[in-house]
Amino acid sequence: MYNAFFGFTESPFNLSPDPAFFYRSEQHEEALANLVYGVQARKGFIVLSGEVGTGKTTLLECLRDYLESQYIEFAFIFNSRINGEQFFEMIAYDLNLPCERMRKTDVLFALNQLLVEQAQDGRTVVLIVDEAHNLEWEVLEEIRLLGNLENRSGKLLQIILAGQPELDRKLDAPNLRQLKQRVVLRCHLEPFTLRDATEYINTRLERAGMPNQTVFSEELIAEIHLRAQGTPRLINAMCDNLLLSAFAGEQRTCTTEMLDEICTDMRLEWPGSRRFRAARQSSDESFERAQF
Repeated sequence: MYNAFFGFTESPFNLSPDPAFFYRSEQHEEALANLVYGVQARKGFIVLSGEVGTGKTTLLECLRDYLESQYIEFAFIFNSRINGEQFFEMIAYDLNLPCERMRKTDVLFALNQLLVEQAQDGRTVVLIVDEAHNLEWEVLEEIRLLGNLENRSGKLLQIILAGQPELDRKLDAPNLRQLKQRVVLRCHLEPFTLRDATEYINTRLERAGMPNQTVFSEELIAEIHLRAQGTPRLINAMCDNLLLSAFAGEQRTCTTEMLDEICTDMRLEWPGSRRFRAARQSSDESFERAQF
């Protein structure tokens, strides 16, 4: 809606995980390099974790682009609210296995055949599971067993589990200690620092067609970073709404007053906000009452 007004060739703060707008912060660059290395070196199990909105899915999209460019077979499980039967069915569909896809035994035979054929050609196969913290214990155990497929050159199936910090806590459970021991590489994404947030916003604006932007002042970017608490997804949402507000008011720059209104509409809390202070005061009062 506001693209023509600001001269953008495309929306700079789209919430979709678009690799074209991937900001290569130091930690994101390192995480992507570890994912690629884990696949190339056939390390087996790799875990990518991070809070909501820190860029895990975007990293996985970048990895998918790499795998496609290298003609590496992969399956991508994007809905982790599945049982064991559905898990194997999704693998069969994604890898286009020539088998009865509703039968686990047939899928396993066809999958093993594919892995052996790829290994003979010096190639590997990758299984990517997003939102892995939602996986049932049964499915996690099936994934562990798939990780046992190997030859002298290494693991035949590279398995990447991506999820929120709950995934790390889940893997710490005593009944998953065998799976935890098989995890060779771990990557964790933290929220942006102010420096990263500034470069992130400026980079996205530049890629959308606005180099040397003047829409967001340094002071406003610092406020956006504070209120988003460094979370890229929230930064995107705030900036998108700010540009929309500026367009509606026919203004070329965004203001703190616009941000205040947006944060109220989004019902955001951050250190120092009224909602944050009210919630903390309520929590303290509840704790005090519990002591008496």
